[in-house]
Amino acid sequence: MSEKYVVTWDMLQIEARKLAHRLLPKEQWKGIIAVSRGGLVPAALLARELSIRYVDTVCISSYDHDNQREMKILKRAEGDGEGFIVIDDLVDTGSTAKAIRDMYPKAHFVTIFAKPAGQPLVDDYVVDIPQDTWIEQPWDMGVAFVKPIGDC
Repeated sequence: MSEKYVVTWDMLQIEARKLAHRLLPKEQWKGIIAVSRGGLVPAALLARELSIRYVDTVCISSYDHDNQREMKILKRAEGDGEGFIVIDDLVDTGSTAKAIRDMYPKAHFVTIFAKPAGQPLVDDYVVDIPQDTWIEQPWDMGVAFVKPIGDC
């Protein structure tokens, strides 16, 4: 990946609220299924904005910190997804999204971020990201002291 797109907590909350508006009215949803781990924080934000109390998880491992690898399903929510929002932070190449679609064919699958290869696999997303860009999510970063330029 040649470029990086850094997401702050504020940016994430703003984009999640935009997505929540698109998911109204809330009465159409039985609950939310978060794709662990990337979808956990977005799921919490959507659950808050839509006042949804039922949140479950599907646990899929398909990434190291910066490399895709073999996919493993560690835990799945029951059912075919009817009446549920399934959320992940992003859709990239579409491998995780294809697995989600197979598990939950009747779910409404959404992400905050989408790259071109994965866009056709989600029902909605908020932010377009170029395919060759790595997204740095706020939960993967820490705050560090940086010396003033004049002190270097």
